[in-house]
Order: sequence, then structure tokens, then C-alpha cells
Amino acid sequence: MPIAFAYTLIVILLITSGLLTLLILLHRGKGGGLSSMFGGGVSSNLAGSSVAEKNLDRYTVLVGIIWFACIVGLGLWLKLAVK
Repeated sequence: MPIAFAYTLIVILLITSGLLTLLILLHRGKGGGLSSMFGGGVSSNLAGSSVAEKNLDRYTVLVGIIWFACIVGLGLWLKLAVK
């Protein structure tokens, strides 16, 4: 396989890593842990998740799947490139 494939996967991996970090940090704290230490546990929880929170969950899962696919793709490329 050409080296451009690996560079493309590395660029996508870097972009998705940054996006995944930002998306995870945007999530609302569920109580307990480090988020409550900084005042996150003071707010009251409403009856259900908002539409924005559900969409944020979907985007986080989608970016996580793309990130995982890049990791697997790079691993397979390295395995084939060594032979």
C-alpha cells in the first residue's frame, strides 16, 4: 500500500483525537467524580436529557468509531508494510 494512505490515516487520527477530546469535555457531568469537585454537582438534574445532549452523544460515538477505525487501519497497514 502507498505511504500516502498512512499519512491520510494519521491526519484523520489527529483531527478525530482533538475532536473527541473536545466532545468529551463538552458533556455534562453525571454527578460524582471530578466534575462535582469544581461545582458541577451543584446543578439539579432535569427529568431527561436534552436534545443537545443526545446529539452530543451521537457525535461523540461517531467520532469515536472513526478514531477506532483509523487505529485499526494504521495497525493493518503497519502489519502489511513490514512484510
